[in-house]
Amino acid sequence: MAIARSGRRVASQRLRALAGQLLDASTLCALATVSPGGRAHVNTAYFAWSSRLDLVWLSDPHARHSSNVRTCRTVAVAVYDSHQTWGNPDRGIQLMGTARELLGRAAGDAEKVYGGRFPEYRDADSAGYRFYRFRPRRVKLFDEHALGSGVFVTARVSRGEVTWEQTEIYPAGT
Repeated sequence: MAIARSGRRVASQRLRALAGQLLDASTLCALATVSPGGRAHVNTAYFAWSSRLDLVWLSDPHARHSSNVRTCRTVAVAVYDSHQTWGNPDRGIQLMGTARELLGRAAGDAEKVYGGRFPEYRDADSAGYRFYRFRPRRVKLFDEHALGSGVFVTARVSRGEVTWEQTEIYPAGT
């Protein structure tokens, strides 16, 4: 059975609230970056998120993913609760957009967001680390309790506003 497209729209406010709940479900994300040669790289990082749905993380600027972000800003991120059990209702969020290393005031703003979620980070030795910001352009939401079994909703993101784009329904067992 094929994936079905549905015309069932989801209201922007509901999508925005659901995106926030899904980002709150875990403090870790998987960041997928692309090297100058086109090779994929994935890294796990602690992240915080802003009211605009921007994700921020702290990283060594010499790390592979940091180097990749400097040369190719295209990034994809996955956030999900890793304690989920196969066969039970699942949830997660995928985000696609761009990232960059932050300097000056932007780094200070990111530090406030990050420190709000991880106040203990200030006690850690993070000398030489930099803040990075990921700005999503699209999100794909999956929350079987909120949206239904096998339902994925794709939406556009602009300045924190989330606008429905499409709904896909995956048949049971796929």
